Amino acid sequence: MTTRPQSPPPPPPADDALARHRDALRARFPLPQPPVRQRARRKAATAATLAAVCALGLLGWTDPAWRTERFATHAGQRQVLSLSDGSTLTLDASTRLRVERHLRSRRVVLESGRALFEVAPSAWRVFTVDAGSAQVRVLGTAFDVRRWDEDVAVTVLRGRVAVRGTGPDSATLAPGQRADVAGGRLGPVRSVDAQAATAWREGRFVFQRTPLAEVLREIERYRGRPVRLLQPELAGLEVSGVYRIANADALLELLPTLLPVRVQHAADGSATVAAR
Repeated sequence: MTTRPQSPPPPPPADDALARHRDALRARFPLPQPPVRQRARRKAATAATLAAVCALGLLGWTDPAWRTERFATHAGQRQVLSLSDGSTLTLDASTRLRVERHLRSRRVVLESGRALFEVAPSAWRVFTVDAGSAQVRVLGTAFDVRRWDEDVAVTVLRGRVAVRGTGPDSATLAPGQRADVAGGRLGPVRSVDAQAATAWREGRFVFQRTPLAEVLREIERYRGRPVRLLQPELAGLEVSGVYRIANADALLELLPTLLPVRVQHAADGSATVAAR
């Protein structure tokens, strides 16, 4: 019996051949993205850009502090600080403050005591001092700020500063002028001897008809122990003269020879000034 030769199988359909190579063809010949997807991507990119711009704008408006440093001096101690912007701060005895570096500003918070500020000018970063009930704003100058609780005195040596309390009133001080803020209220601007007001840098008290209450605050800061005034009516008695800061205790003992007062000492080192 004769066997007939078998015919070869028919070739696979073209669709099957394409199916086997579909992935390779897609990788080599990618189809264009639909226009809708491209628009969605453009919208997402635009939204991300706007969000970044808004975030930067918010940072610039709120002006957060990116670095804060604290400094303090003890009774009878002084310290000179050199800031990175070229400004110099001289801290008097018994002073506490913090220096805040912001994106758009330079700020110092004077918590207590006294400091002399010699501010390097800057066209876009203003320099401010927060002294509780008083705010001082300056671009480039030298000035002295002294704080007792919520009573603040600002004296200008060079340049000009703007001072305000917690109310709407403000004042611009020129060299040789002083303004006091008592309990948030801004007092009148008056002329003073600016060099005498900053004689503490040279270790001297210079009093020119200075009220006794202010003199006792100065003595207290250098003694490091409380000095209390027993009768409020004594606060306005005036003291004049030049005295060495190192002899703050001696000045306290000298007061009865200058004024009608007596000094009483307690076992804890505090002192009381009363009427004689």
